Amino acid sequence: MEMMADNSDTRDILRPLVFRLHENVPAIVREVLLERGWTEFDKKEQDDTDWNLYWRKSPFRMTDHHSIKPWQRLNHYPEAVRITRKDYLARHLKRMKGVYGSALYEFSPVAFIMPNDYVKFIAEYSKERQSVGRRPSYWICKPVDLSRGRGILIFQDVKDLVYDCTVIVQKYISNPLLISGYKLDLRLYVCVTSFCPLTIYTYEEGLVRFATEKFDLGSLDNVYAHLTNTSINKYGASYQKYKEGIGCGCKWTFSKFRSYLRIFGVDDMLLWQKINNIVILTLLAVTPLPVASNCFELFGFDILIDDKFKPWLLEVNCNPALCLDCSIDDIVKRKLLHDIVELLNYKQIDTFRRNQVAGTKAGRRQVPWSTAGQSATGEAPGILTCQKVAKCSASSVQPALQAARRSIHKVATLTKKTARAHPRKTLTSQLRERMNVPKIPSRAKAEAKNKQIPGAGHSPHKSVQQNHWLPTPDLCNYKLTTRPYFLSDKDQRPVPRVGDFVLIFPFNEAALQASRDRTDVKSIIKEINKLVSKQ
Repeated sequence: MEMMADNSDTRDILRPLVFRLHENVPAIVREVLLERGWTEFDKKEQDDTDWNLYWRKSPFRMTDHHSIKPWQRLNHYPEAVRITRKDYLARHLKRMKGVYGSALYEFSPVAFIMPNDYVKFIAEYSKERQSVGRRPSYWICKPVDLSRGRGILIFQDVKDLVYDCTVIVQKYISNPLLISGYKLDLRLYVCVTSFCPLTIYTYEEGLVRFATEKFDLGSLDNVYAHLTNTSINKYGASYQKYKEGIGCGCKWTFSKFRSYLRIFGVDDMLLWQKINNIVILTLLAVTPLPVASNCFELFGFDILIDDKFKPWLLEVNCNPALCLDCSIDDIVKRKLLHDIVELLNYKQIDTFRRNQVAGTKAGRRQVPWSTAGQSATGEAPGILTCQKVAKCSASSVQPALQAARRSIHKVATLTKKTARAHPRKTLTSQLRERMNVPKIPSRAKAEAKNKQIPGAGHSPHKSVQQNHWLPTPDLCNYKLTTRPYFLSDKDQRPVPRVGDFVLIFPFNEAALQASRDRTDVKSIIKEINKLVSKQ
């Protein structure tokens, strides 16, 4: 159980970490956290900040990010939708290809966003049709904001293209790698612990998802032959049947797949290096995102491998499915969630869920990312793991926890009463304050702007509707005030490995320096080019 004894007040009280779940969160998240000895947040008994992890499927508000406490983590990064909507992703990759060349960014099929790109699509379609000796391409049409294979259409003749919403049309990869005649793709789990500085971990284990009927370009309307989504294939007639070379169901683990590749002499290490490059280059396309601390984003990258062992990016998913459809899901996803909790690097001090400096208000302390030395508390308590937990019986813990909650509740009540003595700022009062503030000369404004952190100036409260897919020229006008949780206590650098999570960015000292403060994409691209030239 992940709970630590409080040696400051009474040695008998054990403090568990607390999780808070929003509605519709997959059941396995609760199961894993309870397995680790966490307790669930009770809004009737606990103060609003008395939790360590808040997990939800929908995005958080920017005010939630700005009011985060040092002991808390949120499971979403602001504006991560920039790469998880298919049209936004296509625009990002197209822009990066134009700036840095197609040599690096030739890992996503040619895409057209309908209806805006209809004329361009028809021009490309007609050009191919008129080419002598060239086989007409196959195309795939997907709604930009749907998942789980819904609304997908594969066609070769433009007269079959029908849509009633914004869709993306891409060249269909008609030569996929097949195992025993079945199409497959990879669900790769990627955890970004920070976009500034960019810090990316990929999960070594993952899911290989198979279609449940043999691949056949002669039957484009057969979803069980062309789509690998489990949400579709589990309803197919062949799902439960034993399929030669594949087995029952429609999933393998990465471990089994990589062993299969090695049997046939395929360099799986090189393949995975190429896949890691795709992940880094895709996430670079959306930097910078608004500055936020103590949060993370778990992405599901869908990668297809063709018969020449070239990996292709199909799409990026936020909230990748955590439901358990089979035993392989349970093996991969349960361990994945355990390792995510380890990656969040909770300390002993986080179990108190309050500021440890006497006489100060609970909140965040400003500690820059590059600061070396000890943690914000003046010591470096170890990560809370199952091995470091004090043993106790449930009967002895419960009364102690109730007593602790009552004392915390009293403190919270007193704090609220004190806060009411001051008038609450309303929108009208804030506008009045602005009107009464004397105008600052333009020269003074420029000097003040130079004193801000690099990239400051973008307001996080602007409407999300304005050009999601274009990176903002400046970061949010907001400073990180919490020491990044993903840095090691020893050298203040991202931990290279946690469980099955492996750090893939920054991958060397130059990339580390280029990712500090404002991400220097150009310098990072140079480093990636050096890596690719060696592969």
